[in-house]
Amino acid sequence: MRRPLLPFFAWLGAFYLGWLLLVFYGDHLQTALSHWPMAVAMAFGSYVAGSTPMGGGTVGFPVLVLLMNLPASLGRDFSFAIQAVGMTSASIYILCSRQELEWPMLRAALIGAAVGTPLGIMFIAPLASDLFIKLLFASMWCSFGLLHLRRINEITSYEGMTPHDKAFDHKVGFAVGLLGSLAIASITGVGIDLAIYMVLVLWCHADLKIAIPTSVMLMAFTSLVGIGTKLLLGDLQAGTFENWLAAAPVVAIGAPLGAWVVSRIGRRPTLIVVSVLCVLQFAWTLVHERAVLTVWSISGAVLGVVLFLLIFQDMYRHGYRLARRSRAADR
Repeated sequence: MRRPLLPFFAWLGAFYLGWLLLVFYGDHLQTALSHWPMAVAMAFGSYVAGSTPMGGGTVGFPVLVLLMNLPASLGRDFSFAIQAVGMTSASIYILCSRQELEWPMLRAALIGAAVGTPLGIMFIAPLASDLFIKLLFASMWCSFGLLHLRRINEITSYEGMTPHDKAFDHKVGFAVGLLGSLAIASITGVGIDLAIYMVLVLWCHADLKIAIPTSVMLMAFTSLVGIGTKLLLGDLQAGTFENWLAAAPVVAIGAPLGAWVVSRIGRRPTLIVVSVLCVLQFAWTLVHERAVLTVWSISGAVLGVVLFLLIFQDMYRHGYRLARRSRAADR
């Protein structure tokens, strides 16, 4: 056993012991077994969580909401709950394996998320309708998929990062943490990882070996704050615990396994597959919700995709200029 990984294996041992005690002494074995479909779905979801800038809830949400016809608010709460295990597990593995992180930006983003997540859950999320949550989720990840299908070769070719000052890291990191948690993660349960990833890749031309672990760490922290806030408020949606109970033992090892696998095979194949699925889930959402969609809501969903793409394109332009200035200064 490699000594640096001892804390990771200790975490796994403590988690599985706690889960077994909860299941057997709490008499929840039948509950866990009856929710086996979520455990199967999260086998893939946890791999995605550890190998891409997408939380495990990115898979759990559509499975619960689109496949099982459960409320979007349950999908959000489940995302927080399951990522609090899976992405925390992946984060511990990342730290133990000493993967490179963009610490200055991450530290500022953690502070922003600590402030924005509880505020968003208390004051923003209650204003969002079930349909709005579904369309926001679908539009956001569709834009992610389209961008990567268009620029996958460029994004996967970056090495290191474009040099920039720490003041930039602190300002941008805090803004991403605050706004990403307040306006996206508190509503959908995911998305703040996407926000910091896009800043790092498009604006800073960061290597995916830096950008993805950094996004995993931020989403893990936001999920812990999110589920903690929901528990303190006593506002956890019915069904969250039951689905979490079934899927938690899968994601505890699945997410770090994803991080390990892509370190061997590269991230490009996984990103391509996931990007295609992101675009397909947008179409799936529109078909699934066709009975309640209006011309205005469909237009709003498409506009959301366009808006996210415009934001990403603006980041890309800034990143290109920053990289050009950096190259000129090195001459």
